[in-house]
Amino acid sequence: MNRTEFIIATAIILFVAFALGWFASWLVNRFTRVTKAEIGALEQMAQDLHEAEETRDQAITYLQQRESEMTSQLSQTEAELRAAMDGLREARHEVEELRNKVARHKVG
Repeated sequence: MNRTEFIIATAIILFVAFALGWFASWLVNRFTRVTKAEIGALEQMAQDLHEAEETRDQAITYLQQRESEMTSQLSQTEAELRAAMDGLREARHEVEELRNKVARHKVG
C-alpha cells in the first residue's frame, strides 16, 4: 500500500465514520423530538400545577385564619368559664354563710 492508497483509505474511513455519526445523530434527534401536541400537554400541565398551587395557598391562608379565629374564640370561652366558675364559687360561699346564719338564728 503506497502513500496515495493509504490517504484514500483513511479518507474513506473518516467519511464513513462521519456519515455514521451524522446518521446516528439524526436517529436520536428523530426519536427524541418533542411534538407540538406534547408541548401543548406540558403547557397545560404547567397551568394546572400553577392553579393547584394557588388553590393550595388560598386553602392554607383560610385554614390559618380559621385557626386564629378558633384560638381566639377558645381563649375567650376559657376566660368566660373561669369567670363563671369564680362567680359560682362565690355564690356557693355566700349560700354557705347564709345557711350558717339561718342555723345560728334557729338555735339562738
